[in-house]
Amino acid sequence: MASSANANNMNAVRETMDVLLEISRLLNTGLDMQSLSICVRLCEQGINPEALSSVIKELRKASDSLKASENCTN
Repeated sequence: MASSANANNMNAVRETMDVLLEISRLLNTGLDMQSLSICVRLCEQGINPEALSSVIKELRKASDSLKASENCTN
């Protein structure tokens, strides 16, 4: 009985993550399943979603800037 409940729970989690990924794609967030999963876990642990969003945006800007500077030096 417990394994059946556990399997049902895992299916519900998987379905929820699939729905969140589809929403993420519709909103063009650029997050893959792994990144989205990490964000969800951080929010579940109490991280402020708006602060998390700001950090992701800043990391993307820094990454783009670094890539641009590498392209200029090559």
